Amino acid sequence: MSTTLLGIAVVILAAVAILDLVVGVGNDAVNFLNSSIGSKVAPRRTILIIASIGLFCGVFFASGMMEVARKGIFHPQLFTMPELIILFLAVMFTDLLVLDSFNTHGLPTSTTVSIVFELLGAAVALAIIKTYATEGSLSDVESFINSGKALTIIGGILLSVVVAFIVGAILQLFARLLFTYDYSSEMKRFGGFWGALSFTTIALFILIKAAKGASFLPPEIKDLIQNSFIPFSLSLFAVFFIISQGLIQFFRVNIFVPIILVGTFSLALAFAANDLVNFIGVPLAGYHAYTAGMASSSPLTIPMSALAGKVPSNNLLLLICGAIMVGALWLSKKSQSVTDTEIKLSSQDDEAESFQSFALSRGIVRLTSSLFRMGQFITPKPVQRFIGKRLNADQSDESLASRTGSFDLLRASTNLMVASALVSGATTLKLPLSTTYVTFMVAMGTSFADQAWGRDSASNRIAGVLTVIGGWFFTAFSAFSVAAIFCTVLYYGEALGAAGLLALGSMLLWQNHHKHGELTENRREDKIYNLRRITDVSSSKEITFKQSAHLLNEMANHLKLGLDALYREDISELKPHFRARKRFHRWASIIVANIFKVLRLQHAEQSPGTQNYWRANLVLQEVSESYRDLMRRSFRHLIEHHKPLLPSQIVEIRELENRTIAILAHSSEHLIDDSVHSLATIQKEYEALSQEIEQLAAKQVKRIHDGESKTRLSILYFGIVNNLRRMSQECVNLVEVFNETSQAEGT
Repeated sequence: MSTTLLGIAVVILAAVAILDLVVGVGNDAVNFLNSSIGSKVAPRRTILIIASIGLFCGVFFASGMMEVARKGIFHPQLFTMPELIILFLAVMFTDLLVLDSFNTHGLPTSTTVSIVFELLGAAVALAIIKTYATEGSLSDVESFINSGKALTIIGGILLSVVVAFIVGAILQLFARLLFTYDYSSEMKRFGGFWGALSFTTIALFILIKAAKGASFLPPEIKDLIQNSFIPFSLSLFAVFFIISQGLIQFFRVNIFVPIILVGTFSLALAFAANDLVNFIGVPLAGYHAYTAGMASSSPLTIPMSALAGKVPSNNLLLLICGAIMVGALWLSKKSQSVTDTEIKLSSQDDEAESFQSFALSRGIVRLTSSLFRMGQFITPKPVQRFIGKRLNADQSDESLASRTGSFDLLRASTNLMVASALVSGATTLKLPLSTTYVTFMVAMGTSFADQAWGRDSASNRIAGVLTVIGGWFFTAFSAFSVAAIFCTVLYYGEALGAAGLLALGSMLLWQNHHKHGELTENRREDKIYNLRRITDVSSSKEITFKQSAHLLNEMANHLKLGLDALYREDISELKPHFRARKRFHRWASIIVANIFKVLRLQHAEQSPGTQNYWRANLVLQEVSESYRDLMRRSFRHLIEHHKPLLPSQIVEIRELENRTIAILAHSSEHLIDDSVHSLATIQKEYEALSQEIEQLAAKQVKRIHDGESKTRLSILYFGIVNNLRRMSQECVNLVEVFNETSQAEGT
């Protein structure tokens, strides 16, 4: 490989580093945004401004040494400059694709784990290549690699998961016992203590975690923290107690608000100070390898002993990186997706779950329920009554009604305090805890202790947590294997291999972009359907019926196109309408959840219309089930390559389809404006459909007797006909419910 190509490779490294920095912020933003955004402590714009200030400050707190490429993953002196450039290119390509894939699906992962295992995978691949070229044995590979680092990281994952969840759950239980759900009444008694505890842990977090390598921090402060940790911490606690109690007593400040905002700042600062190296450390190491090689008399063969020392950074470069991070924080749509995943898993509200339960999650729920019952059996009754009274959310309806976020300010402050304490403590003890893993698992532990995981949602929430944890291990596996493959391709393919990887990466990034757009649109539509706060029963009912009208209209459009694809045996055209069944089922579930929210808000005897309104949930479930069954039958018939529908059957089903679509459309229009298409008209349309079905059923029976329609075709035919009838009938029922509800309420 020529020096010119190596120079171009270094430029590519810099370009990929910028993209990787944007992608990395999209993933790690959840670490410092989830508590403030989830609790809605302030407008989103204010939260982003505070986080942006933290990012910029974190750049100044950076250690000044971008050493990730030489921190014990491999021994650079055993590689040449071209080999290291290849290794670093493979690492950056892989990091960009791995993190972007996780961002696309809204799953938080660790940028530290990804970069470490990418370096490890590429180094192992290159070491094997070099060993094979020199006819050595595979045991020689070990001399290139420090495999203990990988085991340390994996141990850190397990440690983070267990410790963070347990500590978060215990501290949140303690906090809720202190403040209850109506924390305003207990603020004067315990607010000063909680503020002092929170501010002290956050301050120590900044000093220990974020500022550990800051060159401008006086040595006296560092020595004071290190040698007099306990007296220094107690002094901070006393100062913050006085300040917090004064703010509460004299200025009536909700102390949780400054705690959350300061905590958001501190975590953003720590991210910029410590995780910036994950995105630009490798490109900087590549640049220094290139300059060190070009300064020698034999740039292509000289061992890279220069990288075994310090790899200096540039302050101007750090400022530019800070600006890029701030821009990505404000503009990245994928960061919102990652944040939404964590917030939904810890939400206190009843809403459609993002994850489906599976056997392991359900087994954990059963085991936990059994342990909880055992705990109740051995706990004295007075203790149970005390805990039950303090943790009774029903007695705090006014406080809960005023909550606008997915969880309250108390839990958000606990999240930030515990995460800060664990990360700073682990840093002091040199334990391998990941900031991403800690913040996520603390949020899950506090939501579990705060009774956000009820019996109706626990298996789904646990399934989500297990999915995210599984993704962490998959991060390590995929980062290692993909980096190893990319490194091999670059080594043997050189310029052609790099061009191929650039083309592949561009294609995958483009696909991820479109995939994220689809997922974002689904989330946006889900939010439109979901009535998070219901205060007006009448308007909520009206909105529910309008949402139902939109659902029927969308279903009618997909029904027509889906059946047309079935007639033509075009499975590629049928797929999007087959996939739509999940979206319609999710929408119907959200509308049903809204119905139950209304029913909980106002009893039937207080609202005559509610007596009929509850029936709407049965109707919507039946309609979505009918569509789902129809599309499932059609898709399976095509994918298993069964014989197509007979021309006569297509003609008959098409006629029923047109009638059904008309009923769906007319019902939808009536729900929006009841002066259009009266109930009597829709009922007549359904009666005509039913009569025609009876006639067509007789024709199909005759085809069966004549042997013209075999078993598979007959099953499909009657399945489609029956589902069309069910959908039409439930539309009539929904219109009846709408009319009865409107008449009862005098609208």
